[in-house]
Amino acid sequence: MKKLARLLVPMAVAALVAGCASPPPPQPDYPPPPPRKQTDAKTQLESGRRY
Repeated sequence: MKKLARLLVPMAVAALVAGCASPPPPQPDYPPPPPRKQTDAKTQLESGRRY
């Protein structure tokens, strides 16, 4: 019985301490990146890509 108590008491204390731990801080909200700068017609024709 003493072996069982020696095993359960530390486990119960650890569970209580873990339950009282503070929650992790919230993740920061980063603003969305700015929109891409519109390329001119010459750049679009030379690169062959449409942005």
